[in-house]
Amino acid sequence: MRVYVPLTLSGLAEAYKTGELGSGPFVAYAVTPALREWYLSDDIEELEYAALNRAALASLRLVALDPGTPRRRVVVAVDVPDGAAVAEPGLGPDPASLGELRVGAAVALAEAAAVHVDSDEAEAEVTAAADALGAADRGDDDAQFVVDGAADHELLWFATQEIPNLVGLGD
Repeated sequence: MRVYVPLTLSGLAEAYKTGELGSGPFVAYAVTPALREWYLSDDIEELEYAALNRAALASLRLVALDPGTPRRRVVVAVDVPDGAAVAEPGLGPDPASLGELRVGAAVALAEAAAVHVDSDEAEAEVTAAADALGAADRGDDDAQFVVDGAADHELLWFATQEIPNLVGLGD
């Protein structure tokens, strides 16, 4: 099963250092039955894109919580065995948790298929979105517009071999 793990650049650097994503259990996003029902599509690529975007929003929340991390969203795509990631029974059809799963144990970073990261050009919008998240969560439409502005930036695709350069450990 392909899951999308939200991180920050600092979190990606830590995963690179330890060789593991999360210590388990940790949050990831995937094409779940609830996401399928909400998105109303049978196209697996569209559904995976929706799961990636859910993880990108979760990454934005992590960025907002860590003022010391670079203001760029990070999502790692990784394949885990079926059954390694499960939805929490209490989540139900809550729109805020669509596609959300818990991965029960650490996953080797070497198992990652790709890394998705904001471009440098997205930093201003990601910074503004991270600052506006609290107000958006309280129903402020103007703040939600700012948060949605970060989502207008497509995450760039990187091969896992590029992680050292992404986290500042490359040549």
